[in-house]
Amino acid sequence: MKRIVDRLPQTESERRIVRHLVIRDPSCGVKDERVTPEMIFCRHLESVVLSGVTDTSDKTIVHLARENSNIQGLDLTGCKYVTDVSIMELVAKAPPLQWLQLSGVVLTDASVSAIAKTFPKLVELELNDQPLMTAVSVRDIWSYSRKLRTLMLARSPQLTDSALPSPIKTLTAPASGEKPLPARPHTWLDQLPPLILRHTAIDLRVLDLSYCPKLTDGAIEGIVTHAPLLRSLALAGCPNLTDKAVESICKLGLHLGNLNLAHCPRITDHAIVSLARSCTELRSVDLAFCRQLTDMSIFELASLEHIHRLVLVRVPKLTDNAIYFLADHTPSLERLHLSYCDRITLKSLHHLVRTCKRLVHLTATGVPGAKRTGVGRFSDPPPASLDPDQKSVFRVFSGPNVASLCKFLDKEKLRRDQAEEQNIPFVARSDDSMDLY
Repeated sequence: MKRIVDRLPQTESERRIVRHLVIRDPSCGVKDERVTPEMIFCRHLESVVLSGVTDTSDKTIVHLARENSNIQGLDLTGCKYVTDVSIMELVAKAPPLQWLQLSGVVLTDASVSAIAKTFPKLVELELNDQPLMTAVSVRDIWSYSRKLRTLMLARSPQLTDSALPSPIKTLTAPASGEKPLPARPHTWLDQLPPLILRHTAIDLRVLDLSYCPKLTDGAIEGIVTHAPLLRSLALAGCPNLTDKAVESICKLGLHLGNLNLAHCPRITDHAIVSLARSCTELRSVDLAFCRQLTDMSIFELASLEHIHRLVLVRVPKLTDNAIYFLADHTPSLERLHLSYCDRITLKSLHHLVRTCKRLVHLTATGVPGAKRTGVGRFSDPPPASLDPDQKSVFRVFSGPNVASLCKFLDKEKLRRDQAEEQNIPFVARSDDSMDLY
């Protein structure tokens, strides 16, 4: 089967045999006006990726839906000119799709509900960045798309707990007797009953609900009850989540491998200790900006046998004790992010890079100890978008630079020891010389 990447078919022969058209690179120069006729001529396409054609229009998608009866997957990530019009035509004309990526395509509830009800074979559905999507359509996804393995709903600010499965299985009748009237709902969305489902999402492995700020602990409890085999769960930027949500996540046990709880400021050490003891197969944990956490959380996470990525950006209570413990008890660690942890010194970072032989990426931007003379020359170059002050504290060490940093710090430690033996004031150097003066 012919696969064409970052260009369009150039001959009639290519148009007949092409099955997969992939245009991801915006710099390749392909524009919508050239793509539209190809959707008519290429009648055997099975997958189409147009995330690199940012001006993709409804006309192109309509032609694709009408002319290709074998289409199985479509990626329109970032195609902001695509609207409900073409998505409805896709739903009406295309065969049951297996994967659909529409992040950044602003859709309404009508289109999302139609996708869920019309494509029962969907295995992957990405609907990130949906400012108009509400609980009404997301409930249809949980009800009708029962074969999903990946569901992405990040940065959808209208989603509430009612969009997600309820942890209860049956509605109980209210007890008799007079009770005060309930508070009047703010909108009609608040009147939606709990989403009680008779089936279980046993195939769902990846769920992203990052930056859905209205979600609470009850939503997480319902998710874990309905999707007990989740492998990756992203809940970054959900400020209402507390330790109770993490207690629900603990029920995933050995199935959970990746967890993102960045920007969840109400989480404490108690929850992370329970998490590390329950989900022992965790490989990646993101706790950036969880400001209440202390060294105790790191002591527990360090005991995880398979942990290879740990994000602790702006966790201000961390000290050198946590870094020493990580270095001595986590040989599997490959990527560690410690930016803006103000209490960490260069001495503990030296012990870390010397002990963790698998470490290939270390982020220490804003760490006071990393500002030492000579350390910055081993850092990756800072992005051009940073201002001069940000560039001056940028410290990201990756690949061979980690080993080079370790070698440099070993040399400086040896120089310090020699200076002490000779009773000479130690002066830090930025080069590789062993001279004490």
